[in-house]
Amino acid sequence: MSFNFLSKNLGSGNTLYIIDIETIDEPLKICLDNWFVKVCEGNRGIELSTVKTRVANFLGTKAGSTTEMGAVAEFLLHVFLNEQGYQPQFLYTNLEENSIKKGFDGYYLFASQEWILESKSGSIGTAGISHAKKVKESYDDLKSKLAGEGPNNPWENAYKHASQLDVNANPNVRKNIDALSQRYTKGVFQQIKETNIIPGATIFLNGTWKPTDSAELEKEVLQIIEKLEFKKMVVVCVTKSTLKLFLDYLKA
Repeated sequence: MSFNFLSKNLGSGNTLYIIDIETIDEPLKICLDNWFVKVCEGNRGIELSTVKTRVANFLGTKAGSTTEMGAVAEFLLHVFLNEQGYQPQFLYTNLEENSIKKGFDGYYLFASQEWILESKSGSIGTAGISHAKKVKESYDDLKSKLAGEGPNNPWENAYKHASQLDVNANPNVRKNIDALSQRYTKGVFQQIKETNIIPGATIFLNGTWKPTDSAELEKEVLQIIEKLEFKKMVVVCVTKSTLKLFLDYLKA
């Protein structure tokens, strides 16, 4: 097993994944290596070392920022979801510039259904931080994007990413995203209650390891999501010992 995680059934077809990353041991390193190029570049024939260097260089320009933290958190979610069989219809990297992607953080196909990921992260040093609050933050951000409250059309960005994947992207998914993009342009917005969503919540510790209290987290997440509208939900909560852990992996 590469990721140390628990799966909790939240009822009504909804799931909570709880992931603890105290260290990047050899099985997890192999897992990250196996998925790295696909997550970042799709089917492109490019060496792992080149892609890792590219990501490391980008993160180096964002050192100490929330962008650095968010990019690392998002990448780990993508690898985990790929491991669980979710088929990405996008690329992790921005197509136009050396940056993380705009629009939705992730667009997946799983069990013949489309799913949208939104990832939020933070440091344990932030007052009042919790996985449950980050889950709600992810949900609110996704709801805002779907409702047309953002500066850009997220469906158009998703369509461009799906098109970039060539044979990897499902043509029916791409056709559906195209239709949603055109509706968005006309001011007809997708309702979050009709959408399968994956809110991700990552908390980075300060180096002092504390495993997640899974029972308490499940209780907190249930209290949050029972007040929300959605079609189906998969919640992914990650606790990572330090941000530096991943940066060291990139340079190894």
